[in-house]
Amino acid sequence: MFVFVCAGCGAELTAPLSQVALPVHARQTYGNGAQLPVLMQSGTFAVDPEPWGGPWRMWDEVDPGEAEARGIYAPVPALSDGTPGASVIAPGDIRGTRLIPEKRGSACCGLDGADGPNMACARCDLPVATRVDDCSLWQAVRLGPDTVHRVPVDGAPAAPASWAELVHAGEPTSPFEPVATWGGRSGTNHYWSWSPQWEAAAGQALAHLLVASEGQPVTVPGGLTARVFQRALDVLLPAGAPRRRAVLAGPGQPAPDPAAGILLVPVHPRTGQSWTPPVPTAPAYPVPLPLGVWLWLVAPRPYLPYPASGRIPRDVLRDDPLPLLPPHQFRADRGTFRRTLVRLPAVRSPWLRTILDNLTQGAAVNLF
Repeated sequence: MFVFVCAGCGAELTAPLSQVALPVHARQTYGNGAQLPVLMQSGTFAVDPEPWGGPWRMWDEVDPGEAEARGIYAPVPALSDGTPGASVIAPGDIRGTRLIPEKRGSACCGLDGADGPNMACARCDLPVATRVDDCSLWQAVRLGPDTVHRVPVDGAPAAPASWAELVHAGEPTSPFEPVATWGGRSGTNHYWSWSPQWEAAAGQALAHLLVASEGQPVTVPGGLTARVFQRALDVLLPAGAPRRRAVLAGPGQPAPDPAAGILLVPVHPRTGQSWTPPVPTAPAYPVPLPLGVWLWLVAPRPYLPYPASGRIPRDVLRDDPLPLLPPHQFRADRGTFRRTLVRLPAVRSPWLRTILDNLTQGAAVNLF
């Protein structure tokens, strides 16, 4: 475990934290006026390897060679020239800091970090972190890579959990959830929706599925997996046969069919590494999915009523009748899809560039 200390005076700024992988939805902007929860689980931190925040340069100001050196292979609206390597934590794990009022930014419901670091060390006043909690953004604190230092505590770090342990103890992520909004007369309101985490996970996976397709039709397993991916694949890829086949694969599952050229596999939540078959088979493209999403896809949980005693507390969302399904078809997160696709070298292929360029036109609009 680690604590983070101020680079100026050495004051401790966080609770003890364990390192995990950065969630797929870390940079997601969701809906309009939605109150998203805390990004990081309490007691953890993740390192964001890419720049975040200002200053910014427009795409036509960036040399193509520089962009590719930064792992970006297709045009984006702008590139951040911020310092990479920020450590992202839950707001409740910060210690010994104060907010900088004049760094509120242009946010409407909270803080968005647009004006740079908005938290200072309470002891020496050095700006050390940026808190983000505006509507439609995941709540987090980003510790500046140049203004804090990471100090190990509590001896050697524990070994990452094995895949078998993760499957046994892992918590599936539900594809549906209530999303809180601002402005209700008695506080916040809620609406039932597809999970923002699922939409971000699907955006990342869909970009990989397109690359894995090599421009051919792709079919995925039926049920919820097809509901999440098949409609987008059928619109974005040409019709006809033969079709490439994607299958769910991972720990505790039967060995994947050697004829399947695409594997939908889980990502280790601590290391960020995708699962690989213990016995190598025919080459297959691994499409990454967050562990909680993958667990639900391989073992969907029905929404069944169960008996309870006593009265339901006033502030608890009722489950009688059972929650309604979202009022629209599943849509992958556009921002996550674009962000993933431009960072895959295959996007330089003309057919993939066409898909990228057409994101805001025609049928593609209804997919995201």
